[in-house]
Amino acid sequence: MSHANATLTQRTRLRLARLIVEQGWTYAAAAKMFMVAPKTAKKWADRYRCEGPAGMADRSSRPRRSPTKTPTKVVRKIVRLRWRHRLGPVQIAGRLGLAASTVHAVLVRCRINRLCRIDRVTGEPLRRYEHDHPGSLIHVDVTKFGNIPDGGGWRYVSKQQGFRNRRATDTDRRKGKARGPLIGTAYVHTVIDDHSRVAYAEICIDEKAANAIGVLRRAVAWFADHGVTIERVLSDNGSAYKSHAWRDACAELNLKHKRTRPYRPQTNGKIERFHRTLADGWAYARFYDSTQQRNLALPP
Repeated sequence: MSHANATLTQRTRLRLARLIVEQGWTYAAAAKMFMVAPKTAKKWADRYRCEGPAGMADRSSRPRRSPTKTPTKVVRKIVRLRWRHRLGPVQIAGRLGLAASTVHAVLVRCRINRLCRIDRVTGEPLRRYEHDHPGSLIHVDVTKFGNIPDGGGWRYVSKQQGFRNRRATDTDRRKGKARGPLIGTAYVHTVIDDHSRVAYAEICIDEKAANAIGVLRRAVAWFADHGVTIERVLSDNGSAYKSHAWRDACAELNLKHKRTRPYRPQTNGKIERFHRTLADGWAYARFYDSTQQRNLALPP
């Protein structure tokens, strides 16, 4: 395929070369017909004489030698400083005595010019993966949100008013009036498909194995209703996912269970990012005057 600015395509180059080599046209006449320079016409004719039709293909314009290219040892030093200390081009240039533009060019060439492409913990380039079809792998995890007292929580009504609302809710419960939600924690069990990012979420009262298994069963059934058969499940090393009950449930559902490496949440990063979306787009997106109101806003 010719580059974007090419005047001649491979087929047109071949026609030009054959006019000169086989029909005896002059370089100037052929060049005038195809609206190129005589030097260009001679180039394609010479290639046709030496290589035939195969010589009409594009070749790399990269030079055979690059005397001013940054040495490999210097490139390694730049990459090492970027990975280990996550320094910018100006800082690296100051340490190595180079121009910042040179450092930036090396970082771009190595595809580490953006810190978002580097793992924050190890400094290594991020290795992203995605399974090739829906159901090949699902991620499961639990995220927690504090319940909201009657009248709203401290994020929107200030800490002083939020504490007063919480005390009022607790006082009403001690009097026997079941008014408002329980003050405590809402555990959102989430299941997300690795390929399609389709998510299934439920709000539970705890993160124990019984609730985790119940969510898994209902999620597998929900995906099956949408024509997706689950094959593998990936979780962290929480107690619910290390239990014998979870292992037996996976065997019953014909799922292969995999766990992430300890203290390595990046492996389960798709669901961790979805939890941040839940927090920004649902849990803390607007004012709720009760937990029940927030729970009703989750399905939409």
